[in-house]
Amino acid sequence: MLANILSGAVIGVDGLVIQVEVDLVMGLPAFSTVGLAEGAVRESKDRVRAAIKNSGYDFPPGRITVNLAPASVKKEGAGYDLPIALGILAASKTLCCDDLKENAVVGELSLDGSVRPVRGILPMVLAARKAGVKSFFVPSDNAQEAAVVKGIDIIAVDRLENAVEILAGVQSADCVEVDIASLFQNHSEYHIDYSEVKGQKHVKRALEVAASGGHNILLSGVPGTGKTMMARRMVTILPDLHIEEAIETTKVYSTTGLLPAEMPLMVIRPFRSPHHTISDAGLIGGGQIPRPGEVSLAHNGVLFLDELPEFKKNVLEVMRQPMEDGLVTISRAATSLQFPSRFMLVAAMNPCKCGHLGDLVKECSCSPVQVQTYMSRLSGPLLDRIDMHVEVPPVKVDELTQSEPGEPSLAIRQRVNRARKIQTERFKDASEIHCNSQMSSKLIKKHCSLDKDSETILRQSIKSLGLSARAYDRILKIANSISQDALWKSDVVVLLINIERGLFFCFKEFCYPIFSLGF
Repeated sequence: MLANILSGAVIGVDGLVIQVEVDLVMGLPAFSTVGLAEGAVRESKDRVRAAIKNSGYDFPPGRITVNLAPASVKKEGAGYDLPIALGILAASKTLCCDDLKENAVVGELSLDGSVRPVRGILPMVLAARKAGVKSFFVPSDNAQEAAVVKGIDIIAVDRLENAVEILAGVQSADCVEVDIASLFQNHSEYHIDYSEVKGQKHVKRALEVAASGGHNILLSGVPGTGKTMMARRMVTILPDLHIEEAIETTKVYSTTGLLPAEMPLMVIRPFRSPHHTISDAGLIGGGQIPRPGEVSLAHNGVLFLDELPEFKKNVLEVMRQPMEDGLVTISRAATSLQFPSRFMLVAAMNPCKCGHLGDLVKECSCSPVQVQTYMSRLSGPLLDRIDMHVEVPPVKVDELTQSEPGEPSLAIRQRVNRARKIQTERFKDASEIHCNSQMSSKLIKKHCSLDKDSETILRQSIKSLGLSARAYDRILKIANSISQDALWKSDVVVLLINIERGLFFCFKEFCYPIFSLGF
């Protein structure tokens, strides 16, 4: 007898509907799995046999052949245990179900018949809904995550016999539902806040502008100035996640198994801070079966690289393409996968090896050669992709000891949300553009027009400072982000300083205007 049942797989971070075909014929007892199955899938025969017997069912004698289609896609993981077991029971007529092909099933089986959770539930359910599947049977521990997807019935099962009885109509099925609005309301708070940061008004302002336009930013200064403290609070002022962004981010975390148990949907923007000893595969992604790296885990959020020059040079260089394209492509001999990587880079560094170059209190012990060697760890093309370079001076004692808290993150985030709302309306006809930092040359020409005086000054600055064409575009993008803040619309100011690291950004209170945009 032949039985068909649907299941799911994850290719990269996208789901794929898999058809599980079980053929049971008379003959010598045998159990074979075909369809490009990896080790964990081939081992399922022993788990399935024990689970069926320990659940009170008879394991049918004869030759069992399981085919996982399409056969051209590699199958991995233990999530096929439950559909294979149900297929065997259906082929042996132990399970009688007329609409078995209208249901999708996934889950790992224990030897006692209980169902264990698997990774990548969300992309599987999304693929099943797109394919027109009516209901999806998932492990109870994955039910909340799966129920985030609307338009398909999610049925949670604890044991093999539960799934059998529901499919046979003996037991009623209760569909799992999730209130997405309550998830955003209950899990969108942060335990850190910008009100805890003393002083550094211009740095916080720079971070606000970076958040408004999605710009990459580099903080440079002597140790103890609060670079890391401010960078870690960057996510608290980023604009609120939309449901589409939340699902995109959750797909990455679901695939890697890093989705928090208490949070079935990522309702806050991710913050990733890898150590400087990370490998290029750990940062970008890879492996024998490619997995997302830190740049993908930071998708729609912040990637913070502390002590930037301490990272290996080859690790930093492979980050250039994801910063430009918002996408990581990993090619292997058998396949090529793409992972999303639209993140905001926040980096921090000391001005030299000892960290005290330019410090007014402690003298720098580095020679000019050592300083040059330290700075040469960062290539020009990489620095050219960082929109804003901000010097972080030591905090004054009077500011450090003041009792009044600083401006809270919520107030800053409200301004950032207003700025992003303007950008969303502006780019509503460009589906791939969400903020100023992603503008193409065509959009820059359309939305960042300059008056004659401003254009003349900008031309002179480009020539005298030797800035690249990319820097020219980024200056306009940053200035555009400032202009979208109601407090700064009337007077947009950018200061260019010729320092070896590239573009230095400053504001009206601290500099004379170099050029103003004609908005």
